[in-house]
Amino acid sequence: MVGVVLMPPSARADEAFQQWLTALWPDAQALNVSRATFDTAFRGLEPDFSIPDLALPGRDKLGSAGQAEFTRAPSEYLDRAYLMRLAATAKPFLTKHKASLDKIEAGSGVDRYALLAIWGRETAFGAYKLPHDAVRVLTTLAYVGRRKDLFRKELLAALQMLEEGVARSDMKSSWAGAVGLTQFMPSEYAPFARDIDGDGKKDIFRSVADALGSSAAQLSGKGWVAGLPWGFEVRIPATADCSLEGPLQARPVSEWTRLGFQRAGGKRWPEDLQSTPAYLMSPAGAYGPSFLVTENFKVIRLYNTSDLYAVFVGHLADRIAGGGDFEKAWGGTGAQKTKVIEEIQTRLKTSGFDVDKIDGKIGSNSRMNIGKYQRANGLKVDCWPTDATLAHMRSTAAR
Repeated sequence: MVGVVLMPPSARADEAFQQWLTALWPDAQALNVSRATFDTAFRGLEPDFSIPDLALPGRDKLGSAGQAEFTRAPSEYLDRAYLMRLAATAKPFLTKHKASLDKIEAGSGVDRYALLAIWGRETAFGAYKLPHDAVRVLTTLAYVGRRKDLFRKELLAALQMLEEGVARSDMKSSWAGAVGLTQFMPSEYAPFARDIDGDGKKDIFRSVADALGSSAAQLSGKGWVAGLPWGFEVRIPATADCSLEGPLQARPVSEWTRLGFQRAGGKRWPEDLQSTPAYLMSPAGAYGPSFLVTENFKVIRLYNTSDLYAVFVGHLADRIAGGGDFEKAWGGTGAQKTKVIEEIQTRLKTSGFDVDKIDGKIGSNSRMNIGKYQRANGLKVDCWPTDATLAHMRSTAAR
């Protein structure tokens, strides 16, 4: 082929990336990012193809690798020893940061225990050093990620942070680009970052007061209800099972009690919560504790869209406030198997169950539908994506 010069793959890839950056510039400019800030941010930058959630040939299209909330066994994620250590570490901070916490609570309605729990879960109270450059991972996710539009927005917000004066050296992040002591996505910085310590800076990277106050503003902005517990561990009566799970089956606490649900440990229900809507949530199906959860559980979940994450934060907050362990032990599930979950979701949907998404991640909707399938087919109702349930689905389909 005379006259045709084929670039090596690396050169072609580099050219495509540079073209993509060129196309990004007008959007950044429209958000008042200067050319100098833009060029400095991307000078010498190459995508990081080692991170999860990328749409690359040969890569798991579900992209859940690296997300502990969707891969580890619930018993491992909610490790008792780790929760105890975090709670013990947190308690001195109640005294050390009392003035700031008083101010934050008064201004936002978000309780101090939840804020310390988020800080503990996200960066172990600052002890965990975030390993990635936020601009690089956000660029990669916006360029070749599975959710390009979402991360393009986050990348542009990160550029705005740099334009505002946030140092690039402070922009250390998780693989998904969250930054700061309490792990803020860049798009949350402008609306929710706060200067609580009064030094004229919104420093979510070093100032504990600013980081916790910013997280409180975020939770408040997403609907936090002051004084409302996140949830309660419950005992499911023999006349019910975990297939009652999910926000679509929410009902007042008083109705749950009429159905025979009791608080773990035989504790009484607070009288002022009898009319409060709550829904059943069993993050390990029948293989762990079940909870009646409230609006504040859903707000925590907006911080990180995982039931296990929200239970971790809620339970750690309770421990910091002086609460004890779960009544029912975790165990029996093993690791979450992305491909098994995806196939079960697909087969449920094909069979007419109201599956909201096929993503290989086990959430309330999937657990509820698994439980309904198991009950309808005379199987053990454990609301978990077990190999036995998948084998039954396959054998039924083969008939």
